[in-house]
Amino acid sequence: MRLVFLSDIHGVPSALEQALAVADTLGYDKLVLLGDLLYHGPRNGVPNFYDPIKVAQILNGLKDRIIAVRGNCDAEVDQMMFGFPMMSDYAIVEADGRKFFLTHGHLWNEFNPPPIGSGEILAHGHTHIPELKTLESGLVVFNPGSVALPKGGSSRSFGYFDGKDLKHYTI
Repeated sequence: MRLVFLSDIHGVPSALEQALAVADTLGYDKLVLLGDLLYHGPRNGVPNFYDPIKVAQILNGLKDRIIAVRGNCDAEVDQMMFGFPMMSDYAIVEADGRKFFLTHGHLWNEFNPPPIGSGEILAHGHTHIPELKTLESGLVVFNPGSVALPKGGSSRSFGYFDGKDLKHYTI
């Protein structure tokens, strides 16, 4: 199963469309949304081309392929915009023998790891910085970065699991 990981879209449809265009060339079975889909939060300035209604329309067009979790900027009113569930703090997905714990990162992260085993993958966003590393415990931490608001000198990015390896793609 091929997975595309998007996080921290923050209501910017042009960034989402660019990420999806690259993802379409790779091919994928499921689109994993790791939170902060529509709102940009009070700590961030209003992004260029902010249009949460258009982001919701784009994502609703893909609703049958989406697995989504809630980010710290997502609210119950956001759920009303979507035709797929996105208010859970986490989801667990198995793909090609790998177990993924999907979350935004503000609750579960490498400093507060979820109760999963060695070799399993904690996939989260929140920091807006792409990352792939294995902790001493054996837990794999994967952050796809931010589609719209990269931080820490990183570029806009998303993540991809091709059934074997985890990778980052710059938009």
